[in-house]
Amino acid sequence: MNSHAKIKEWIDNRWGSKYFRKSFLMILFITSIPGIISAIGIYTFGLHSTEDELRKIHVDEINERVQNIDEQFNYLEESLSYWAFEPSFNSTLMDTNFVRQFQKTRDLKQKLLILQGSHPLIDEVELFIDGEEPVLFSPYLDYISNKNLIKAYESLLRGSKNVTWSHDELFVNDTRYTNEIVLTHQIPGVVKNPFDAIIVKVDKTSLASILGTLTPYSDGMTMLLNESNKVLLSTAREENQSLSKLLSEELMQQKENTSSFQLDWEDKTYSVSYGEFDRIGSTWTYVSAAPISAITSPIVTISKVILIASLSILLLAFLMTWFASNRLYQPVRNLVNTFAKHDIQNGERKTDEFTEIHERFNALSNERRYLEERLSEQIPQLRQNFLVQLTKGYLYDFSENSLNTRMENYGWIVKNHTFILIDIQLTGMYELAHKNADDDSLVTFAMSNMAEDITKEYFNQYTIINHYDLSAGIFLIVPSHIQDLRSSLHQLSEKIISAINKVLALKVTITISSQTEKVKQISYLFDEIGRGKRYRKFENQNQIIHLNDLNERNDKPKLYYPFDLEKEIIQCVRRGRTSEAEAFIRQFFNYLVENNNKELNVQASIMQLYSTIQHEIMHSGIDPVVLFNGRNMFEELTQIREKEWVVRWMVDQVIKPYVNFVEDNMNIEMKMLVDNIVQYIHSHYMEDISLESCADIADTTAYTLSKAFKKVLGINFIDFLTTVRIDHAKELLLQSNHKINDIAESVGYRHSYFNRIFKKQVGVPPSQYRKMKSNSS
Repeated sequence: MNSHAKIKEWIDNRWGSKYFRKSFLMILFITSIPGIISAIGIYTFGLHSTEDELRKIHVDEINERVQNIDEQFNYLEESLSYWAFEPSFNSTLMDTNFVRQFQKTRDLKQKLLILQGSHPLIDEVELFIDGEEPVLFSPYLDYISNKNLIKAYESLLRGSKNVTWSHDELFVNDTRYTNEIVLTHQIPGVVKNPFDAIIVKVDKTSLASILGTLTPYSDGMTMLLNESNKVLLSTAREENQSLSKLLSEELMQQKENTSSFQLDWEDKTYSVSYGEFDRIGSTWTYVSAAPISAITSPIVTISKVILIASLSILLLAFLMTWFASNRLYQPVRNLVNTFAKHDIQNGERKTDEFTEIHERFNALSNERRYLEERLSEQIPQLRQNFLVQLTKGYLYDFSENSLNTRMENYGWIVKNHTFILIDIQLTGMYELAHKNADDDSLVTFAMSNMAEDITKEYFNQYTIINHYDLSAGIFLIVPSHIQDLRSSLHQLSEKIISAINKVLALKVTITISSQTEKVKQISYLFDEIGRGKRYRKFENQNQIIHLNDLNERNDKPKLYYPFDLEKEIIQCVRRGRTSEAEAFIRQFFNYLVENNNKELNVQASIMQLYSTIQHEIMHSGIDPVVLFNGRNMFEELTQIREKEWVVRWMVDQVIKPYVNFVEDNMNIEMKMLVDNIVQYIHSHYMEDISLESCADIADTTAYTLSKAFKKVLGINFIDFLTTVRIDHAKELLLQSNHKINDIAESVGYRHSYFNRIFKKQVGVPPSQYRKMKSNSS
């Protein structure tokens, strides 16, 4: 009875396992069948199984890498669409004299250079302007006289798609684009008659390097074909050109529902995988061929060895089979019970144990990599958040040891190290171009990237803090006893200044704080920088301020204030003479700079002048809060660090609004004009509406209509139109099941732009907004 129970237990624990049955039968088969049969079996089944597995692995690896390449192309297309709506690329370019208006020419060139460096796949960027004299920026100005070239570029504007990879007429008429991969975007992209076009030529060397990752072996090759099966790019060597041709022919014979096949060429076996990239205006096919003969050839040799070995162990086959299979399965069983969890039905496992272990191990490995990547992505933001919390006083109650521990958890080495803060302030933006809503953040982003690239050449531990207002900070952690620290900081500052001067054509003020070894005193470094940077000279020039030197000098300059000029300015404000007031303000500013050019003193005098003007406004019976729409004018004034912007701000933001308010507090005719356009917008918000089209409907000018909107509603035209469209989109998101693409079109937006403007207005994407509101209801 006991023996029967043991046998039953052995059968349940051993024979119920697929792996044990496979092991037992395989060992018995190998050791008991004559060697010739076993060798043939291994050769027949093992070879094909290995080839199929390798081909499967090849396909899986390619699918992962193809997704990465597709994302890079998507990012390139989205970036180009974003640049196509750049305000500088407007209809005024058609009538611009680029030789005389060299400032606009230089701005266009710089924007094209920024676009050219924004993506690793971009080789060259060109801008075609179809004016009276067709112009091509590449990125330098070039007037086109060749009729074939003009015809080629004009074909881009006649295309049915505003953005596309397909442009055969351009390739035929312009030999520069022969055998090139080109992406074009009409400007503007939402009208029937575009007048400009952006042309982006892909860097084939970079693209070939990326495509090379699709082939895991050095002897393989990758091709990229267009929808006509024309080769756009190939990584094949010269001696493999015949293989490239054979692949193209074989690809045309394959069925559409397959994604891989096997190809024999010159005594080698290749695993070939292919698929499609769905690009805008075109469909590309990628083909990857990887040699697998080097891996499968040993199987033939092994089969011959087994033939000889099987003859010598034939007598011990059966006895050794049971013993070996039992011993082999024991560690596998222990590993399965420990590592993998199985669902057992009818005493039999669903899958092979090794397959389950392999799947579980891959899942854990993928999860580990994902968590590591997420953590690596969040570390810089966590460091910045920690510094912000520290400077805001949120961590004041923490001890020094606990703060040290937190910094070490973020990957910083703080023991026997000291902390230093460097502030970078850009000036001279007014001399480049009038301020744009996106210029500050874009230029600051570029400046922060340059500062990071240069800083890592000098120091190992640093954190870049982007303030997005033409300034950034560099938080440094350096060894306490480093030699020539001051010299290194000065060299770093000079190199950053030189790079910014060269690339951004702006001046830089760099302020270097004192040092501290205590974490709780880091907040004092930020306060010290905030006070110390105001000692810069109020001139547009490069400056480096060492706060240690400033503290040692402890300068106490005398304050100069031109009271006579202040009286003249107030008299001009009272009489509504804006031009004369501007002239006196310039004299006022020049007097301050000539007598004491420190920013600290200049700003104090400017604040006093603004306070006097505000007092005059209040004395006339007008509430400054109402006049300036609740803006914190003092805070705005403290953020301006350039002479011309101060003058323009004082005239345009303070004096002119006051004078205009006094002259025309509210015009009834203007209010009726705005009411009519508001009704029109509510009825036609889903159509292609612009300020100019509405001005034509109202029989007035765009400037008058824009001014009327700002005065009557307190909001500009485009913001009002955006609010109406977004409000209707919210209703459709909550009250219907329409797709987001359909909702975007029904309120007058393209899908990609709708997602971006909705998130900017509401704070979350439309899909998340619908989900949040659905959950809350």
